[in-house]
Amino acid sequence: MSIQWFEKFDKENQPDTEQVEAFVDTPLWNNLDSFLQQTCKIKPKLAHSSCAMDGGIWKGWNVKYKKGGKSVCTLYPKQGFFLTLLPVGLSEISETEMLMPGCTKYTQNLFANAPTGRYGKSLAFEVDNANVLDDLKNLIDIRFKSL
Repeated sequence: MSIQWFEKFDKENQPDTEQVEAFVDTPLWNNLDSFLQQTCKIKPKLAHSSCAMDGGIWKGWNVKYKKGGKSVCTLYPKQGFFLTLLPVGLSEISETEMLMPGCTKYTQNLFANAPTGRYGKSLAFEVDNANVLDDLKNLIDIRFKSL
């Protein structure tokens, strides 16, 4: 059985960049991090979450990317992949809808099934392949430009 991220690094034991990369162990992580840092010019910031929702999948250290104090996305390390929480603001929904036909079925279903709230939608991606990563980068581009 694989070790959980929050078990490996508790609140008092903050990981460094190399430890995060080694745990996730996929080039998709570095690809997205490079995109956010180089293209969007956003520096990552480690934060700790005690969230027990969804069986604790959001628990532990995560990596936040913000622009002007607003979240662009948050990455949650997992063994061999990672989760990305991407907010889609109300002002971004129309442009995101236009992008959907060119996205993977996974992303289309994620977007279609995410409830729309007062502030928009919140999409939780399981990033485990390059096609989903490409969708995510296109959606981040929409998010980034709107902030």
